[in-house]
Amino acid sequence: MARVKWFVLLAAVAGVAAFLWGLDPMWCLAAGVAAPVVAVAAAHFVRGAIAGAGTPGPREDPAAAMSGTEFEDHVARIARSCGVPVIMTAITGDWGVDIIVGHRPNRLAIQCKRQARPVGTAAVQEVVAGAPMQDCVRTMVVTNHDFTPAARRLAERHGCELVGRDELPRLRSIIRRATS
Repeated sequence: MARVKWFVLLAAVAGVAAFLWGLDPMWCLAAGVAAPVVAVAAAHFVRGAIAGAGTPGPREDPAAAMSGTEFEDHVARIARSCGVPVIMTAITGDWGVDIIVGHRPNRLAIQCKRQARPVGTAAVQEVVAGAPMQDCVRTMVVTNHDFTPAARRLAERHGCELVGRDELPRLRSIIRRATS
């Protein structure tokens, strides 16, 4: 209700200002109607501009411009920079494990998901089920997006580490900690 009062007040002020400028009464009415509409549109525009300024572009977020395979390669390069052995599995028949990191018996199975929406439980299920098939004892899912609440609960239940877009800059240290 208070918002409506502000819009009515804004319309009245705009109409009176137009009248004081010597405009025709019809133009004063038009100014009174247009002022609240412009105010609402400007607020939405500013809010969107601020949100857009905070969204990383392809040059700021390397994962945004990659394909799924390129994202796997990117994660593997980061793992290699940790000084541990890295095995990239075959594209098919990998049991849900894209990258194997570390030495036996503490190998880490990583499932990479480059998606435009939050990653669900299927990725966690795949890597948790595939890890023993690849002789791995730890699991991790890495994505350029985020995870659904159900995926977070399932990962917590199975001890699977989730690395979303907010943690990607720290992936190197997360892999070091997981393989030490």
